Amino acid sequence: MLYLVTVGVDQPSFVERGEAMKSWKRVPWIAACSLLIPLVFVMLYPAMISSVVCALWSVAVLLISVNAMKKQAEAERRAIIQSMEKTAIASLNHHRHDWMNDLQVLYGYLRLGKLDKSLQCVERIKERVTEESRISRLGIPSLVFYLQSFRASGIALELHVEIEDELQLSALVSPEDGESLTGAIADAIRAYQYGGGRSSWGEVRKLTLNFGQDHGDVVVRLDGDQTPDPETLRQLTAVLKGKKVRTEQIPSEDTFIQFRMPCGI
Repeated sequence: MLYLVTVGVDQPSFVERGEAMKSWKRVPWIAACSLLIPLVFVMLYPAMISSVVCALWSVAVLLISVNAMKKQAEAERRAIIQSMEKTAIASLNHHRHDWMNDLQVLYGYLRLGKLDKSLQCVERIKERVTEESRISRLGIPSLVFYLQSFRASGIALELHVEIEDELQLSALVSPEDGESLTGAIADAIRAYQYGGGRSSWGEVRKLTLNFGQDHGDVVVRLDGDQTPDPETLRQLTAVLKGKKVRTEQIPSEDTFIQFRMPCGI
C-alpha cells in the first residue's frame, strides 16, 4: 500500500496526537457510564416508555462506542505511519549524506593522484554496498527496515552486520517468528547500548550482528566488548517467553548474547 505525504501542511505533534488518542479512549467509558441514567429512570418509573428509552439509549451508546473505537484505531494507525515515514526519510537522508561524503573523499584522492588511497576508499564503499545488499536479502521487512535505518537513529553505537552467504530468513521462518526475532534483536541492542556502564567521552561503542545457521536453527550472535548481567539476561528471556526465540549466553569475552530460532514456516 502506498501512502502519500502532504508537503507544506502543518502536521500535529506527537504530543497532540497522543492527547487526541487519549480523548477518544475516554469516549466509550463515558458512554458506558451514561447507561446508569436510563437504568435509574427505569427503576423510578417502571413503565413501557421507560424500557423503550433504555433500549434506545443503549443502542445509541453502542453506536457511539463503536465509532469512537474506529476513530481511535485510525488515529493510532496514522501516528504509526507518520512515525515510519519520518524514520524512512531520515534514513534516506543519512544514506545520501554518507554516499556524498564517500564520493567527495574519493574525488579528492583522485585529484591528488593518490591511487592507493582511492582504491582503499573504493573497497570501503564496496564492503558497505555488499553489507546493505545482504541485509536487504534477509527478507523480513521489519528487520531490514530496522537495520537499514539504524545509523539514522542518532544512537551512539557503531553497528556492523555480518551475514552468511545466500542466507534468506524469509525462506526459513514464518512472518510471525520473523517479527519476534526482530523484537529480540532490537531489545538486545538496546540492552547493550545502556548496559555495562557508559562509554568514555568521545568513544563510540561497537557491536557486530552475526546471522547464520546451525543444525537447522537460525542463529544470531551479538559480539561486542561486554557480556550481559544476569538481570538483563533474565529480562530478555522473560520477554521471549512463549516464542520460538531462545537466548543463549556464550562463555566468550566478545559475545554479548546469542539468539537461536528453529527453522520452519
